[in-house]
Amino acid sequence: MITDNQFRRLMQLIQTKKTLSAAAAKAGMDEKTARKYRDAGIPPSESAKIHTWRTRPDPFVEVWSQLLPFLENNSGLQAKTLFDWLKHEHPGRFHDGQLRTLQRRIKAWRAMEGPAKEVMFEQIHKPGRLAQSDFTHMERLGVRIDGQPFPHMLYHFTLTWSNWETVRICFSESFESLAEGLQQALEQLGGVPRVHQTDSLSAAVQHLDNPDVFTQRYGALLEHYGMNGQRTQPRKPHENGDIEKRNHTFKVAVDQRLILRGSRDFESREAYEAFLRQLLEELNAGRHKRVVEELAVLHRLPRRRHDGCQRVEIAVGQGSTITVKKNIYSVHSRLLGEKLTARIYAEHIDLYLGRHFVEQIERLRGVGRPSDQLPPCHRLAGPQAGGI
Repeated sequence: MITDNQFRRLMQLIQTKKTLSAAAAKAGMDEKTARKYRDAGIPPSESAKIHTWRTRPDPFVEVWSQLLPFLENNSGLQAKTLFDWLKHEHPGRFHDGQLRTLQRRIKAWRAMEGPAKEVMFEQIHKPGRLAQSDFTHMERLGVRIDGQPFPHMLYHFTLTWSNWETVRICFSESFESLAEGLQQALEQLGGVPRVHQTDSLSAAVQHLDNPDVFTQRYGALLEHYGMNGQRTQPRKPHENGDIEKRNHTFKVAVDQRLILRGSRDFESREAYEAFLRQLLEELNAGRHKRVVEELAVLHRLPRRRHDGCQRVEIAVGQGSTITVKKNIYSVHSRLLGEKLTARIYAEHIDLYLGRHFVEQIERLRGVGRPSDQLPPCHRLAGPQAGGI
C-alpha cells in the first residue's frame, strides 16, 4: 500500500531523475504504480474510494417494510422493542447478536428520513435547587381497568438536576390534585428543594395578566414547605422544559412496558398503580448517585402535611342531598336540615358536623352530575390511595 510520504518522494524524484522507472525505484514502488500517481497528481489519502457497500448481508431487508409503520407512527419506539417483536413474529429467525445491526439501521433511517426532532435548549441546573411539576394526559395509551377505559391524568414531579421523578394519578388540574401530588412527591423524596416551578396553572397563578401573584392557597402551600414559587410565561412551555421532556419520556417508557406486557388491561386500579411504581423504581435506580447529591442539600420536610383542602359550609336539603362543586351527593336522612362542613380533596370529600366527623364520600368527576357512583374498578381503596 502506497503512503502519502512515498507519493511526495516520488513527485520530488521525478524532477531530478531522468526516467520514471528510476524515480519509482527510489520511492519504493513499481513503474506502473508510479505512473498512476504521477498522472493523478493527488496523494493516496485523497484518492481512496469511500466504502459504501455492505460487507455482510442485511438480515432485516425482508422485514423492514413491517417495521416502517411502527417507526413512522411512533417516534419514541425503541429498537429493542421492535427487535423483541420481530423475534416473536419470526421464531428462530433472529438472534440477540443482531440487535446492534437493527439499532444502527433505525438510527440511520431516523436521521435521513424520520420525523423532525424537538429542539431543546440546555439549561444549567444545580443540586437541590429546582423542582418542576406538571399535569399530563394518559388517555392515548389506552389503559383499561377490568375491561373498562380508564381516562386519567398524572401529576408529574421531577428534580431538574438528577431527573428523579414520581407521579400520582389524578383526574383534573385542580389545586387539590396539585397539592396532594406535590406533597406526596416531597415525602417520597425525603426533602424539599429551594424552588418549585409550574407553568401558568390556574391552580397556582392568580391571573395570567398578573402571573407573579400566586393564589392564596398555593402561596400557603409553598410557605408551609419553605419553597419559592416560580412559573413560566404564558404560551412558553419550553421554559418548563425538563418536566415537559420527562412527560414525553415517561409516557414512552409506560407505552414500551405495556407493549412488552402484552396487555393494557389491569384487574384493578391498585394493580395499575403498582405497575407505575415498579417502572418509576427502575427509572430512578439509574439516577441514584445524583439523587444522593441532591438529598445532601435539600431542606428538611416539615413535621406534618399542609392541609390545603377547600372548606365549604353546606346545608342538607329535603331530599337528603348536598351539593358540592355543582355535584349532588346523598347523605343519611338523619342529617336533614343540618349544616355540614365539607373538606374537599382531589378524590374524596370529608363531611363534618361541627367538630364531629360524619363520613367520607367519593368525589364525582366533572360537574352537574347526580350521585351515581364511579365504576367500582376505578375507585380508591381508601383515603390515602392514589399514591404511586
